[in-house]
Amino acid sequence: MHLLFIIKEIDNEPHGIMHISALLKQEGHQTSLAVATEEDPVEAALRLKPDVVGYTVYTGTQNHYLDLNHQLKAQLPGVFSIFGGPHPTFFPEMIEHEGVDGICVGEGEYATLDLLNALQAGAEIAGIPNWHFKLNGEIVRNPVRPLLTSRQLDELPFPDRDLLYNVHPASRRNKIRPFITGRGCPYSCTYCFNKAYRELYRGLGKATRRRSVENVVREIKAVRERYPLEFITFMDDTFILNRQWLQEFAVRYKAEVGLPFWCQVRADLVTDEMMALFKEAGCVSVSFGLEAGNDRLRNAVLQRDMSREQILEASRIFRRHGIAFMTNNMLGLPAGSLETDFETLELNVQCRPSYANVFLFQPYPKTELGEWACREGWMTGSFDDLSGSVSDDTIIGFGSESEKRQIENLQKLFALAVEFPFLVPSVKLLIKLPRNTLFWLVYKIWKGYAIKRRM
Repeated sequence: MHLLFIIKEIDNEPHGIMHISALLKQEGHQTSLAVATEEDPVEAALRLKPDVVGYTVYTGTQNHYLDLNHQLKAQLPGVFSIFGGPHPTFFPEMIEHEGVDGICVGEGEYATLDLLNALQAGAEIAGIPNWHFKLNGEIVRNPVRPLLTSRQLDELPFPDRDLLYNVHPASRRNKIRPFITGRGCPYSCTYCFNKAYRELYRGLGKATRRRSVENVVREIKAVRERYPLEFITFMDDTFILNRQWLQEFAVRYKAEVGLPFWCQVRADLVTDEMMALFKEAGCVSVSFGLEAGNDRLRNAVLQRDMSREQILEASRIFRRHGIAFMTNNMLGLPAGSLETDFETLELNVQCRPSYANVFLFQPYPKTELGEWACREGWMTGSFDDLSGSVSDDTIIGFGSESEKRQIENLQKLFALAVEFPFLVPSVKLLIKLPRNTLFWLVYKIWKGYAIKRRM
């Protein structure tokens, strides 16, 4: 069977479909990828004539992929269309849309393999776990299978990077490459999907799993043998959860890889001992979620369970060890205001990060905070109005349209004000202006410079 994956654009390497592709190829199937920025997906499908076409869908992009699938099936009516990713997982009613033949809920590797095996054999597909199907006008909904264990993650073939690199030259040329060492997160931040994901799999396995150090190091070495590689980003939600794993990793990584790397940490888990170990292993930069400067928003609303002193002490530790660090922040939070957003700016000024990364809060459905914002009337639109972007605009409403516009403008000027605090009085005046391209350019140019030169 031939499965064609279709992606709107490449922001990060799509490891989900790269893992699925690797497993399918290992078991004798054929896979291809069409990236809309490189080739018209419908023309690619007409040229490749796949048996199955698949889309990975994030909330905010679902209408784009539904429209694209409608166009594609008008040209190839016999193709079987499947949708996976966060949006179908938490909105399985997506199966009800015209032209959608199947949606995958949760982990997709073996679910997709089972589907293609059954289609190839002409066997019944109705009962395959993790799948909802539309068959003969009826919708069939199946439960999820158990989560893959750490051992099973080790047994998966490494992500099929050629799937991406063969059609996206910029990714092939890139000397900075992402790796993922595990799955799941034990925390319950209200803006994140992880809590809902754990509920989906309740009783079906350990939610937080880690590949062995041996397996991770072997993947990195295999990639370095085939492609340019000078810098590594570890994309795990929180890289520093297991101290025993980290100690083994630091020793093996330094001895066998030795490349500079970045990872994501939590401020309340950071210690001098850990950062000394990381620095010795090759860590040059990290990111952590500061999220909100206001204690009530950070802990009561976002449930970060993290004090200002823990955030400031982590910042001091990074500076002591010469590790560049980036904070992640959210503006426009429900139950917040322009005033609390300036509290976030002030805490960042005290932290003195290498770059203050900032997003406009997006109330994603099935997250605790997104659902609360909807119930309590904080949203000016519906979930269907989400743009898929965390830097364009917000659908959270405030006291006035003027305050909403000022928060959106502040997001563009935030990082520059953190870097140069003397600009804060000017920023408070500038954000009262209408939204404009100049603010967007300032945001993009400073972010590009800081991440490339400092991180």
